[in-house]
Amino acid sequence: MIIHLKSTVTAHEANQLAETLKAFHVQSDGVQILITGSGIKELPSTLADKADNYWVFPNDIQLASKKYRSEKRTVDLGNVKIGGATHNTVLIGGPCSVESEEQIRTSAQLLTSLGLTTLRGGCYKPRTSPYSFQGLGLEGLKLLAKMREEFGLKVITEARDATHIQEIIDYTDIIQVGAKAMYDQGILRACAKTDKPVLIKRGFGTTLQEFVQAAEFVMSGGNMNVVLCERGLRTFETGTRFTLDLCGVAWLQEYTNLPIILDPSHAMGYAYGVPALARACVAMGIDGLLIEAHPDPKVAKSDASQQLDHEQFKALYQSLKPVAESVGYKIV
Repeated sequence: MIIHLKSTVTAHEANQLAETLKAFHVQSDGVQILITGSGIKELPSTLADKADNYWVFPNDIQLASKKYRSEKRTVDLGNVKIGGATHNTVLIGGPCSVESEEQIRTSAQLLTSLGLTTLRGGCYKPRTSPYSFQGLGLEGLKLLAKMREEFGLKVITEARDATHIQEIIDYTDIIQVGAKAMYDQGILRACAKTDKPVLIKRGFGTTLQEFVQAAEFVMSGGNMNVVLCERGLRTFETGTRFTLDLCGVAWLQEYTNLPIILDPSHAMGYAYGVPALARACVAMGIDGLLIEAHPDPKVAKSDASQQLDHEQFKALYQSLKPVAESVGYKIV
């Protein structure tokens, strides 16, 4: 249940009520909000004269539910907005991993030349094997921040665990919670304590409800700047790395109020299939794409097979524009 308290209720009083009810207390758009578990079906009598409005939900998808907020939420990055009524499809590009200053600068130059706004690059890599490249860590973050300063780009990188969340907050514009970290409550709760935008990737064995409930962890802690990212499920198929769940995307669009970004690079696992998948994604009227691109994929230290080279990325960008326009969107 979500309960909007009357404007006469102070934040201190709201905290006391939350403690009594064992509820979450957040403030959003100047409104004091209490959030209880989905097991409560009626407004507690103690709140009868303090509540302005309330909503009852059948499950723990609450703040992200369209039943609560019918309009899509907007994540504001300053020079670009994700979601809301903007009809932007934000094309986020860059390498899987930040490997060197020359490599990430070349990637930043590519995006700038196309008029794009947001650079991706992994600095802390949660690799399946301990012997694979684990990322440059803080050094990589500083390189991303340097590119942001030089080129005016927004930057996004992934959190491997909660110990370096503050570093990511300090050096980047969007915190990425990867598929392997989606259940990590340390990361989710740390993300809830900042207003920095958070992009949560769907775990490859995760139901849609579990996926959205990960977003609820962040939102119930007070950070409403959450974006969902579909990146493919693990199925019986072995010809591709994962299976991109466009049916799930349609469900998220119907039932949640969160912006949705798709990652066809990780879903396909091979560069040859990424452009066609990306066009299919854009045709659904999505809020963003996450595409891996490397100056020379053959020498990439991670995910070499799925990264586009820069000429392929340019061709992809050109092919996406008419598809976006056909559904009333714009690639930015």
